[in-house]
Amino acid sequence: MKKVWIALTAGLVTFGTVQFVLPPSGWAVERAEAEETSRLLANLLKAGRSVVEHNQLLIDDPQKGDKGLTPEVFEQQLVQEFRKQTGLDLSKLKSTPASFVVPPLAKELLPAFVLASKEVVRDAQDLINQRGIGYKNFIPATYGSQAAERFSKRSHVRLKQTNLQPRNPKNEPDEYEASVLKWLSGRPQGEAYVSELTDHGRTLRVVMPLYYVTACLNCHGEPKGDLDISGYPKEGHREGDLAGAITVTAPLTRP
Repeated sequence: MKKVWIALTAGLVTFGTVQFVLPPSGWAVERAEAEETSRLLANLLKAGRSVVEHNQLLIDDPQKGDKGLTPEVFEQQLVQEFRKQTGLDLSKLKSTPASFVVPPLAKELLPAFVLASKEVVRDAQDLINQRGIGYKNFIPATYGSQAAERFSKRSHVRLKQTNLQPRNPKNEPDEYEASVLKWLSGRPQGEAYVSELTDHGRTLRVVMPLYYVTACLNCHGEPKGDLDISGYPKEGHREGDLAGAITVTAPLTRP
């Protein structure tokens, strides 16, 4: 099958290839629900990464013991960040009627990811609150990998962070992810994602790119080759470079 790249930006749809492999017509609604749910899940993971980034100086403060970044506080900040990014208030999710904007599958899976995130923060409390050390390796990428893995073990939908040059072997891209990342790396930064039916229309793959921001460059910027605070050689990236992606794999089943 030829790949179909779908980049969505502000409601505009562009197609890099025009040959489609269409699923049976009965799958149209299911695909739409799975795609919107996948997009929301990827944005929720991005929001969680942003919460960690905003608290990084606090987390790495060697003088302060109890940081107050409890699972409950993290959840509050996650809900706020997600609402800022998407306009969707997770605190009102139960009372929000299911619709295209909030599909039934999203009402089930978004709270599951919030729970996985809280568990990751709970398990990291001793590390976060430890005095005497600065860098603790509880960074956006670490949180994202752990939350995605925990969520994926409990769900039929698989969530993952990936990169063409991953520092964590668990984030190694598969063949499909690598091809999309290479495609994205040749395009300018934008609010876009790639969505494609694979496995003869039985699986939906959604890839949401991540881009380096200023805070990331302390470890991933220049000078290239110098060791960063974690002991890895810097890659020499600049703000706006492709940092990787969040990928969502959602199997579609016949209704």
